[in-house]
Amino acid sequence: MNSVTLWPKHLYLIASGNTPPHHKPSRESMGSKAYNLLRMTDIGLPVPPALVIGTHYAKSPEECMLPVFTIGLPALQEATSRTLGDARKPLIVSVRSGAPVSMPGMMETLLNIGLCDQTLPGLLRQTGNPRLVWDAYRRLIASYGEVVAGLSGALFEDEIARVTQERDERQLDFSELRDLARRFLSIYQLHAGQPFPQDVNEQLSGAIRAVFLSWQAEKAQAYRKINQIDSAMGTAVTIQSMVFGNSGGHSGAGVGFTRNPTTGERQPWVDFLANAQGEDVVSGRRNAHGHEALASVAPDAWRLLQDAAQTLEQAFLDMQDFEFTVQDGVLYMLQTRSGKRTPLATARIALDLMDEGLIDAATALERTKNLHEEELGTVQLASQGNPDSQVRPLGQAMSACSGVVSGEITLDGTRAATRAAEGASLVLVRQDAETSDIAALEFAAGLLTQRGARTSHAAVVARQLGKVCLVGCETLRIDLAARTVRLGDLLLKEGDTITLDGNEGRIYAGVVAGIFVPDVALIERLKALRASQAPTRRHKHGAS
Repeated sequence: MNSVTLWPKHLYLIASGNTPPHHKPSRESMGSKAYNLLRMTDIGLPVPPALVIGTHYAKSPEECMLPVFTIGLPALQEATSRTLGDARKPLIVSVRSGAPVSMPGMMETLLNIGLCDQTLPGLLRQTGNPRLVWDAYRRLIASYGEVVAGLSGALFEDEIARVTQERDERQLDFSELRDLARRFLSIYQLHAGQPFPQDVNEQLSGAIRAVFLSWQAEKAQAYRKINQIDSAMGTAVTIQSMVFGNSGGHSGAGVGFTRNPTTGERQPWVDFLANAQGEDVVSGRRNAHGHEALASVAPDAWRLLQDAAQTLEQAFLDMQDFEFTVQDGVLYMLQTRSGKRTPLATARIALDLMDEGLIDAATALERTKNLHEEELGTVQLASQGNPDSQVRPLGQAMSACSGVVSGEITLDGTRAATRAAEGASLVLVRQDAETSDIAALEFAAGLLTQRGARTSHAAVVARQLGKVCLVGCETLRIDLAARTVRLGDLLLKEGDTITLDGNEGRIYAGVVAGIFVPDVALIERLKALRASQAPTRRHKHGAS
């Protein structure tokens, strides 16, 4: 380990055991994501070792390179007993953003940094899993091409579609993935004008620069404007030892909430994708499954995850939104933050946490002070529960946010802005639930996607904005050239009206009336809290 006097002021090492003394780690200095990783490590949860480049460097990223490569990276290598670029025991890392406040999916992440032709045999020797190695390599080439080299993601997605021929890409064997990786290398060189970097230090420095640069991305700026976030705070960058959810049948990646973020009910709300990496779930480009899939693939990890969810709430005193990976049946926690939730869930969670003794009445009152009775309920179809109703759904999807909304179909942000200015109610219909649609989503009343998970970053943002959100509608097909949408057998044009039922996950043609159903019991609980915490009024001529 380097001398304490040499440890840089704005770098942080997260690892169990001996670590260098940090200079007052805080959310502001190391970003919320890394700060919470540090807290999770301190309470004994399984967190892979990580090196954090503080927010101090956001305005001048080049200044971090010397301390990162001369002091920080060697410390991370010592903590992991692996070396970046080593042919026998290579260190493979993720490079993630992390501002002092949560900005889900608004900045970039790169996985599998450190893989190259030289380190492939080393990772194969470590894992004994050729499919994992080639899958991770092709993922790195594509993501690096998109995020660092600025190539279109469609270049790689189209090649995947050509190879899979509508098969699930997780069904590709190692030889197919090896061929795909080689095709990706050719695509990268053709469109980037230079070969994919085989120097792992070049990979890492390029990833660090790209993550810092993503602070100024259009979607990040739009999110900060909507949520009135100060752009001066900048982002940190976390370099974390990789764990591989794409390592086989007892592995996978997922995102979860310790409680239901739509209703507030006390039960884990988890999306999981077997034999996959975390970006597959949060990117909005893949469909995911519920916790039953995790329980089936890795039952021990599912039990530990439920325990971890309780530990997180006891430590953070709030409902948490967490990311995790399971590698060969072993659970690793990669992130936690206070979860975005609906007003209904806000009230129920605060009151339940108070009843459970995790927060006091004053805290519960503070968390619910801006809620109004008309928010504490659910908009339901007026025909719901009526067996004689003639209304029939066009399709089914996963509900990421409840409620009922009707609006005309819009397929992009430009039309959304124009029609919203003219007073139209809109439903944004997209292939993927991606955060790049944040500006368009602000104009829409609802979001419907063909692919995506309930916990994808875009769905999280939609929930935060109070938009009805349905994802993963497998019967939805979009033709952008013709400006049409097909739901099952029905062909609809952009501008036609549809209704989203976020309670049952159904889509209907035309306008279907909704009715607000208040949660009377919850409203009464909130009234009782407010009455119990109301300041005692003095009589006009009472004692002093």
